[in-house]
Amino acid sequence: MPLPVLYSFRRCPYAMRARLGLLSAGVPVELREVVLRDKPQAFLETSPTGTVPALRAGDLVVDESLDIMVWALRQSDPLGLLDMPPEGWDLIAANDGPFKAALDHTKYVTRYPNHDPEAERAKAATHLAALDQRLTGHDWLFGDRETLADLAILPFVRQFAYIDRAWFDAQPWPHLIGWLDRFLANDRFARVMPKFPQWTEGAEPVIFG
Repeated sequence: MPLPVLYSFRRCPYAMRARLGLLSAGVPVELREVVLRDKPQAFLETSPTGTVPALRAGDLVVDESLDIMVWALRQSDPLGLLDMPPEGWDLIAANDGPFKAALDHTKYVTRYPNHDPEAERAKAATHLAALDQRLTGHDWLFGDRETLADLAILPFVRQFAYIDRAWFDAQPWPHLIGWLDRFLANDRFARVMPKFPQWTEGAEPVIFG
């Protein structure tokens, strides 16, 4: 059986968390790195929205990053990432909704001229301060081991932090900053972040996972 195919883009936090889920599950895929200004036809035929990540496994197409994580972890979950309190889903929803909107309005100023970037950064900061509080006294969002919520949220916190890392590090969020730094220093992060070559039709397959 051919491997599932994952269309990805290295720096996209949605694609990043899909790769984290697949790697954590030990589910190998053929990774096809997409350059978003030059989208290949095979990718557009797979992704109804033309966005990454998108996974094809036989006749199954999964084009939402969180769904890709869950799909992989339901096959194999050696770290028990799916074993998290129901509140974990609420944290992911808040990340993907209000926090991601504030992140985008802060980072992409020219794209959102009707939003005040300082006000949007303040909205994001309120969300991050709550995460910092939650992380007090333990390494992960729900205690001493990671769950799906940690891996689903961390790529977006990373993206926000690197809008202005000096500003981020100056905030009174020691637990959040430590959480992010542990993630960035982890071997698993390094394994999902090499520079993959742009995929073209007929290219040598890149096996990930």
